[in-house]
Amino acid sequence: MRYNSNGSAVLADRLFSSDGIARSLLAVVCGTALMVICARIEIPAWPVPLTGQTLGLFLTAALLGSARGSLSATGYLAMGAAGLPVFAGGASGLTAFAGPTAGYLAGFIPAAFIVGLLCERGWSRRVYTTAAAMFIASIVIYIPGIIWLSRFTGASDVFSYGLIPFIPGDLFKILTASLLLPAGWRLVDRQR
Repeated sequence: MRYNSNGSAVLADRLFSSDGIARSLLAVVCGTALMVICARIEIPAWPVPLTGQTLGLFLTAALLGSARGSLSATGYLAMGAAGLPVFAGGASGLTAFAGPTAGYLAGFIPAAFIVGLLCERGWSRRVYTTAAAMFIASIVIYIPGIIWLSRFTGASDVFSYGLIPFIPGDLFKILTASLLLPAGWRLVDRQR
């Protein structure tokens, strides 16, 4: 595994070799924008629509690493809290942080950190390790999500409402990220 001068193994650092606060800030802003764009992707499905919200989170964290990925997730959540319709389905405002999905949103920052950290260690270079990183991050999102949602559904129904319907879509998003990221690495490695 070849690392660049700052020891990082994320694609953003390989693509943009200059270092500095301005570059990192621009990367965070671009990562937040990627999350906003992906959250707007919605494919009708039953029983829940398939959105690109967590795909955007995973890709951003994998591309930028733990610190910048976490900051991008924080910016994304702050935009939604400020009332900008950036969450899946166009949701926004402080009510999103008190409603049934608030626990899932709470898992975004630690999930971004974990994906970024694992990808800094080279996990985004292979399909199976990329999938493992995204799977771990999904669990990190599900744990607070299910705990919080149980306040609304009750413990007996929480898995049927807050986990099982999302598994097929999340597996699709994990597969998508697991194919895109290693392919991006192969492309960048060929150019160098």
